[in-house]
Amino acid sequence: MLLKEIIGQDSAKAWVRKALEGGRLPHALLVVGPDGCGKLPFALALAQVLLCREPRDGDACGECPSCRKAAKFIHPDLHFSFPTIGSKATSEQFLPQWRQALEEHPLMSDYEWFARLGAENKQGNIPRDECVRIVQRLSLKTFQGPRKVLVLWLPEYLGKEGNRLLKLFEEPPEGTHFLLVSDRPDLLLNTILSRCQRLQLQPLTDEEVAAYLEQHRGLPPERALQIARLANGNLREALHSAATETNDHAALFQDWLRKAYVGHGVQLMEWVERFAALGRESQKQFHRYALRFCEEYLHLLTRGEARSGFFADDETFARNLSKVLKLRHIEAFSRLLSDNLYFIERNANPKILLLDASIQLHHILKDKPPVGPATERGAQAPSGSTALKN
Repeated sequence: MLLKEIIGQDSAKAWVRKALEGGRLPHALLVVGPDGCGKLPFALALAQVLLCREPRDGDACGECPSCRKAAKFIHPDLHFSFPTIGSKATSEQFLPQWRQALEEHPLMSDYEWFARLGAENKQGNIPRDECVRIVQRLSLKTFQGPRKVLVLWLPEYLGKEGNRLLKLFEEPPEGTHFLLVSDRPDLLLNTILSRCQRLQLQPLTDEEVAAYLEQHRGLPPERALQIARLANGNLREALHSAATETNDHAALFQDWLRKAYVGHGVQLMEWVERFAALGRESQKQFHRYALRFCEEYLHLLTRGEARSGFFADDETFARNLSKVLKLRHIEAFSRLLSDNLYFIERNANPKILLLDASIQLHHILKDKPPVGPATERGAQAPSGSTALKN
């Protein structure tokens, strides 16, 4: 994997190239950024640059034996560490699954990785034995070049075991580089953070995601841009959406709001049955659409104008909705949608979940006190509006 093949991240690439050219690349980098921005692919590409025998213009050549091995994740000086299942498990036991996962889906989340391992309800971790293995492996001399690289994916799973690596980070063997890829750097020990230089990646733009979908998935421009807007800079979610059939989320969302406003039980149940018939990925896409709608709707309320063409032909509906859903109510609605998405990703029953959500939404739109789990959401909406009746 080459740096030039990484989508977006131009500023991070420029910084890396300048550091490499000046021989000032830190021995320990903490690669962070929003979900789905390509942190792990970026680290893999940087590892290949460090191992390449004939780098060109701040990038790997992609042709030398070292590059060919690094691209297949089998270079003897390229080491991996990642969370596994079991108190005694080490990354070495799961290398075949890891290499296959990188080949198929380098943008994977920890949830997807654990599902691949058949974790079920077991907790992932990077245990003591793994830390001992890291120290032992990196104390050896390099096999095929002047450098060796450790890609440590999700170091937040180290917990307090991270203390075992502090001396290694502080006084690394000659030619050793650490690339830590973290989704939650706030969970890392301060002693680890202080020994790494942070490299912040940025969310991908809608245009970058859409261009990738057109080029690599063969989607037509209109469909690619629609998916990109829903993904909100998350390429992994965009790829998931591209793999599922097209659904008219806007119409389904508007229908839900109208039925929730009226609060007719039979009609709401019919809508819930229709929603439950969708596949799980489509259900997740619907909620991502609804969350992006809230984001754009908030901009419409505060600025008085739509942005990025998200609403398209639905801007009239959004403006009418402002008579019912006010600025102070967006937080409750967004939290409701975020909770739904969280539980759908964890295989919640969609009928029970959406029926409850519909009741909560009715209470928001009708200015009634929240009920059940929504009591903590704390937002209410004004009554008496007819904006959603038509």
